[in-house]
Amino acid sequence: MPRQPELRQQALDIFEAGVAAADPYSAVKHCLKADRGQLQILLDDGSTRVGSWPKIHLIAFGKAACAMAQAALDVIPAARLADSSIVVTNYENVSALAGLEVIGAAHPLPDDAGLAAAKRIAECASRAQQGDLVLVLVSGGGSALLPYPVHAVSLQDKSAATALLLSCGATINQINCVRKHLSQLKGGGLARLAWPADLHALILSDVLGDDLSAIASGPTVPDNTRYSDAVMLLKAKGIWDKVPASVQSHLQQGQSGNIPETPKANDPAFTNAAHTLVGSNAISVAAMLHAAQNMGYDALLYSGCLCGEAREEAAKLALYAQRIDKPMALLAGGETTVTLTGNGLGGRNQEMALAFALAAQEQGLAGQWVFLSGGTDGRDGPTDAAGGIVDKDSLARMLKAGCDPVRLLANNDSYHALQSSNDLLTTGATGTNVADLQVLLNIPPLTG
Repeated sequence: MPRQPELRQQALDIFEAGVAAADPYSAVKHCLKADRGQLQILLDDGSTRVGSWPKIHLIAFGKAACAMAQAALDVIPAARLADSSIVVTNYENVSALAGLEVIGAAHPLPDDAGLAAAKRIAECASRAQQGDLVLVLVSGGGSALLPYPVHAVSLQDKSAATALLLSCGATINQINCVRKHLSQLKGGGLARLAWPADLHALILSDVLGDDLSAIASGPTVPDNTRYSDAVMLLKAKGIWDKVPASVQSHLQQGQSGNIPETPKANDPAFTNAAHTLVGSNAISVAAMLHAAQNMGYDALLYSGCLCGEAREEAAKLALYAQRIDKPMALLAGGETTVTLTGNGLGGRNQEMALAFALAAQEQGLAGQWVFLSGGTDGRDGPTDAAGGIVDKDSLARMLKAGCDPVRLLANNDSYHALQSSNDLLTTGATGTNVADLQVLLNIPPLTG
């Protein structure tokens, strides 16, 4: 039977293979080619969009923005690059780029630097003329990094509404529905500002199912949600009376038709707009499957769209693992949620890891096993960890350190539980973001 340290390293290696498959530089470089004065952009169907655009306005935002922008710089002739081109990413991923302004901003909760950056991006898009190209490089985290609220709502009020949605377990699509209707850039707003110039977005997806209207809240694609959807959602979640009055007023004004809706599919803003999906969670999960198979495991895709409450999904996975009678790598990708009932520190991946350790003990999962749940961006919630990696002895280490894992989970304090047992997954900023990945390596006792 493999030793525990060996299993942990294998789980880490499999996770890192998934992160590597979402390399943003390679993804963008693959889609761009300059040839005899023309820029060729690869489309999803394998065809190309070709143009001799005299001026290219480069706008990159998200956790992978710097790497994506560097790839574009390595292809686009410098003489055609607009002076107003700009890159916005989270502070941890900021790196210098020759000839481009790089701005750091906060994630997951927006700050004033992000607001200033969003205004600069709006100016850059608005400067584009007919016949120019606005090349937009989109990656996960863009929603928080570019907070540009409508005039009637302050950044603080918009942040308060977002925080309420996060704490009540709203899905990313539900959060984005509200954010789009409080923003000047999201929900197709950026495309509206860039028109009548040509626009093309290269998109690194951090959203399950790759719904382009959900990635970074869809700034370059049509929005099929309405003000009425946002109002109903806040009421259904029981937080309508808790959101700031300015948010209520704006959404009600929109619902009544006193404020223009976000641009829909028939809006002129999308006449000259197109996109290419350059990377996704599914691509990373496929890379993990390949890595596990190369290690000799029977590798099984447990779920390609893991969602739901983190602790509930952890319990389901532990129960599923009970049925395994041979060495197996169970792999998943997705984005779970956490409904906050305590005031502890953690994130959905850390909570899932701690919950899995508790569920495995309760259900008597035997043999050797290691479970890893991590965010591909290297950051899980408001912490310095990407997630957690636990094994059959994790709970014992927590108890020895004087921690009560059951109490800490109840308080949503997975960070300190995992910290006490040396089970935090800490990668640092990865420069990419395609949601979360999970690895369970399970060696039943009869196979040891």
